[in-house]
Amino acid sequence: MPAWLQSLTASEKEGLMLQAVSLAMRGKGWTAPNPCVGALLVRDGHIVARGWHKRFGGAHAEVEAIRQAESQGVDPSECALWVTLEPCNHSGKTPPCTQAIVQSGIRNVFIGAADPNTAVPGGGAEFLQSQGVAVEMDIASQACRDLIADFMVWQSKRRPFVQLKLASTLDGRIGNRDGGPLAISGTQSRQAVQQLRRAAGAVLVGGNTFYQDNPRLTCRLSHGASQTQPLAVVITSRLPAPAAELNLLRRSPQELIFWTDDRAATSHEADSLAEQGVRIWSLGPKPGALDLEAGLQRLYDEAGCHYVLCEGGGRLASRLAEAGVVDELHLFLAPKVLGDEKAVSAFSGRSVFGLNEALEWRLIESRPIGSDLWLIYRPFSGA
Repeated sequence: MPAWLQSLTASEKEGLMLQAVSLAMRGKGWTAPNPCVGALLVRDGHIVARGWHKRFGGAHAEVEAIRQAESQGVDPSECALWVTLEPCNHSGKTPPCTQAIVQSGIRNVFIGAADPNTAVPGGGAEFLQSQGVAVEMDIASQACRDLIADFMVWQSKRRPFVQLKLASTLDGRIGNRDGGPLAISGTQSRQAVQQLRRAAGAVLVGGNTFYQDNPRLTCRLSHGASQTQPLAVVITSRLPAPAAELNLLRRSPQELIFWTDDRAATSHEADSLAEQGVRIWSLGPKPGALDLEAGLQRLYDEAGCHYVLCEGGGRLASRLAEAGVVDELHLFLAPKVLGDEKAVSAFSGRSVFGLNEALEWRLIESRPIGSDLWLIYRPFSGA
């Protein structure tokens, strides 16, 4: 191991890995069903090449970094590699990254997180070591596992990664006392929500939002020619009349899915809606006992959804969180106070008697966005 590498502190190694994590985020939403990965080539303590997985089917981060180094006249064998995820040791859309690393002459590899993919033969780190490459694991491991939280859900639960979006006042209110919506967040926050919609395969709302707000749930950002609008999924026990003047029903019924109970799914309304192309999925015998996990798995298997964005109200937020299907909470906190105890809460509908029954979250990121604060949480027991 070269002297400059031996002199690096644990903090310096983590700092480099966190830069690789930031790089990997550029591919978020484009690499599915692959994970986001970032890689750096470092020589004499300086980053000389960068790579990240840009899209599904494209070159992996390690290969991108090696190619960039070579294009700039840098010999990869003189560098150490930092990569957020254990290099793959199998052939898929691309050849094994481990082979590219060995062939490049790289002798030192720092890895953020082990590959959780149980569907393929692993052993990337083990193979590199068998070829004389020095490997150090678990550098900035929590940040690297957070980076692939979506991939871990796809692998372990075979369902989409669910993001819950809420825009709230400082006192936790998302609507006025009559249930009507409020324009709580600012322009930049609303633009960020459009970014979340663009990555989503489906947008999920409850029946109250569907009937009261009459939403369109479209992404208003520019879409490439190969991209489509997200599906609209509505959880309700009350199906609309087929001729109802509702945006989701009139705009594109083929992109609308109702999650409902057995009674509603076998009703005359269900038959008429199905004739228009609407999909009616029964998820249980009665409204309060729908199998939300089953609905999500069906979205994954039948519709190819990798991300679902929930934009419902407080009751739906609580329902999803209690069911354990919220993987990430995006809270846009506006510097406003209603002070009305009857206004709609961000989470509602639970009956609890102490903090021991609270739903706990772990903050993974916070950033100012216009006059608002964008807070991103994961369930405390999650990745």
